[in-house]
Amino acid sequence: MYRLIGMVIAVAVLSSGVMAQTQTPEQKGMDIAREADRRGEGFGDFEASMKMVLSSRRGDRSERELRVRTLEGKKGEGDKSLTIFDTPADVRGTALLSWSHADRDDDQWLYLPALKRVKTIASRSQSGAFMGSEFAFEDMRAQEVDKYTYKYLRDEPCGDLTCFVFERYPQDKYSGYTRQVVWMDQAEYRVHKIDYYDRKQSLLKTLSATDHQQYLERFWQPGRMEMVNHQTGKTTELLWSDYRFNTGLGESDFTQNSLMRAR
Repeated sequence: MYRLIGMVIAVAVLSSGVMAQTQTPEQKGMDIAREADRRGEGFGDFEASMKMVLSSRRGDRSERELRVRTLEGKKGEGDKSLTIFDTPADVRGTALLSWSHADRDDDQWLYLPALKRVKTIASRSQSGAFMGSEFAFEDMRAQEVDKYTYKYLRDEPCGDLTCFVFERYPQDKYSGYTRQVVWMDQAEYRVHKIDYYDRKQSLLKTLSATDHQQYLERFWQPGRMEMVNHQTGKTTELLWSDYRFNTGLGESDFTQNSLMRAR
């Protein structure tokens, strides 16, 4: 998916064409990733609205409203994204800026309006929770293909479709994950589920993505994403709406100065 979300989302797009019988599982997994990334190219920029719903183990709920802006990276560069909180009042104006890079550590900055300052998110802190949600800072940026190695596992039914199931392994030593198991449908190459395993190799979280819609007759984005933390019982739901593409965003909209004037 998901040049964003990376946000959120995301999440990452991965997919595959016809693959040779002689391929190793590692080669096939990488080919799936590269083809999916290719299919996600060319969107330019987009903006979207998001509702974030936090739920505790006991069922207590709180809601936040956000906006997301994403700028596609030029050839050889990663995407940039800006996430802005509008409600509730105690987090209004908080903003996260992410620059993903294909060949080096990503950059992230968090603007805290109460302190009127920009905080750099260090690489070793990327596994921390983003604003109390079940999404980590590293989940909130584009997932660059070459920052993982891959292993194809099997084909498996997923609803009325058939999914590729494969593992990807973060190469970043500061990642909070040792591996991720991805389910992606073979029809449109949409991510349906990701299992995240922590540094102790235990299942930590599961992301489910549903209600996909196609934009510009080419790009698929989910309408709903739910991250379940199996170890704490907490859940974060992201409800996406009002996707708008080619809105005229530029590099100047994704600087540290833009964090402080984000509205």
